[in-house]
Amino acid sequence: MLVYFLRHGPAGDAATWRGSDFDRPLTDAGAKRITREAKALAQLEIDLDVIVTSPLVRARQTAELVADELKLRNSLVEDERIGPGFSPGRLADLLEYHADATAIMLVGHEPSMSHTIGEIVGGATIDFKKGGIACVELAGGLPVRGTLLWLATPKMLLRD
Repeated sequence: MLVYFLRHGPAGDAATWRGSDFDRPLTDAGAKRITREAKALAQLEIDLDVIVTSPLVRARQTAELVADELKLRNSLVEDERIGPGFSPGRLADLLEYHADATAIMLVGHEPSMSHTIGEIVGGATIDFKKGGIACVELAGGLPVRGTLLWLATPKMLLRD
């Protein structure tokens, strides 16, 4: 199985946001950037079975923009396991739930995404920028282990 880990796009500043962190949205510039990134992802012809997003607003907005561009809006699901506290154990649960999938995209948050990726690929340190994406090929079985095939920064995706 291929797992694409996508960090949500740029959101409002947590220090100045006056609501629940759950509700902190993408900035207008962040939404535009993710839309451009989604177009780049569409050019890569990623063949996904499902897009799973954290329920937090900024992640859900990111996932919706990507799903719309990839024409996968009907394959978008929300799952709290990819929210804050995401871990290799939660990843194993998600993968079991989506066991029939051959390719899945997970849209979530830092620092738990980079920690989870690093742990499943053998202890790597991952610098996961907002809007960054990593592709990991899983070996199958438990514990979840895989090979990092590629990691793309937003700047790489947005090159013209």
